[in-house]
Amino acid sequence: MYPQLFNTPKIYSGENCVIEYANIFSSYGKRCLIVTSKSGAVRSGALADVKAALDSQGISYEIFDKITENPLVSTVIEGGKAAREYGADFIIGIGGGSPLDASKAIGICAKNPQYDIDGLYNRRNPSKALPVILVGTTSGTGSEVTGVSVLTNDNTMQKKSIGGADCYSAVSFCDAKYTYSMSYDVTVTTALDAFAHAVEGYFSPKCTEYPRMYAEMALKSLFKGLKVLCETNSLPDEKTREELYLGSIYAGLELNICGAAFPHTVGYVLTEEFGIPHGKACTAFMPLLIEKAKKADAEKFHKFLRCVGVNEFELVEIIKALTGVKIKASDEQIEAWCSRWKDGNKNFDNSPGGFDYKQAESAIKNLR
Repeated sequence: MYPQLFNTPKIYSGENCVIEYANIFSSYGKRCLIVTSKSGAVRSGALADVKAALDSQGISYEIFDKITENPLVSTVIEGGKAAREYGADFIIGIGGGSPLDASKAIGICAKNPQYDIDGLYNRRNPSKALPVILVGTTSGTGSEVTGVSVLTNDNTMQKKSIGGADCYSAVSFCDAKYTYSMSYDVTVTTALDAFAHAVEGYFSPKCTEYPRMYAEMALKSLFKGLKVLCETNSLPDEKTREELYLGSIYAGLELNICGAAFPHTVGYVLTEEFGIPHGKACTAFMPLLIEKAKKADAEKFHKFLRCVGVNEFELVEIIKALTGVKIKASDEQIEAWCSRWKDGNKNFDNSPGGFDYKQAESAIKNLR
């Protein structure tokens, strides 16, 4: 059985690729909306490079910098309106997972003014959308290459993704130098997110030979970097930064095919209720995922350990040390949070050995 692939983006990578391939921008029009957060794109140097590239091609632009962590659907609807009013021919997203995910949704909303908050989730796929070009600045979500956009529903304040062919960028620029400005904490949590992608995908029943290749390359690069971060408790050197970024892209390519498992879904609760960064919210449940994976397929589990290069105890200890999640919540609160999954969840079905909302309740309770 061969994996299904959608329209994965054209990828331009390497140092200064935004400047070197500036002519790519002119292929998409003469006016663009740059979507970003207030500071990350500036601090990384990516915004300055994109502006220089656009200026060299005679492309005008307007900046929409209202994207926050865990972006709201209402914000992307506002961004779509801004793109229409400016007459943008395309969108450029700059930043980590939140700005990149928001940019994809803004591209859709720009062409679909009829979408309200629920309408975006219930759209026909694929929708019409403006072309989107992405420039990543973190080593986490792999959003540069995935067909997924994770947004926060204003009506429920719960995180929920949209996905499909209309959520892929047209082009992605992948230059690890933009990650050099990340703080230690952001470096850790984004690397944990990428590692969660790789591990969850590796143990997915969808992980055939082709995506396994991406997963194994991601696991080797990412865990090597995580081990350095744990041992030194300090910012990594440029070589490690580059390995982490490359690993996040490989993990994103694997995620396209295999999808995520229960840690990503249950982790949303930790972010929504406690403000725990997404990467740490996912790996809070990785010891349980590893336990289930070992029981489901011992042979594959041992191949996984050879790939990361440590034994099970060392692996779990490093993940726990970097994650460090403890919460305070009553049984009643936890049961209420997990009730959303009573009818099942696709990521639960994609988990080794299966998963359900009762197991989710138990997993969250164990974090107290």
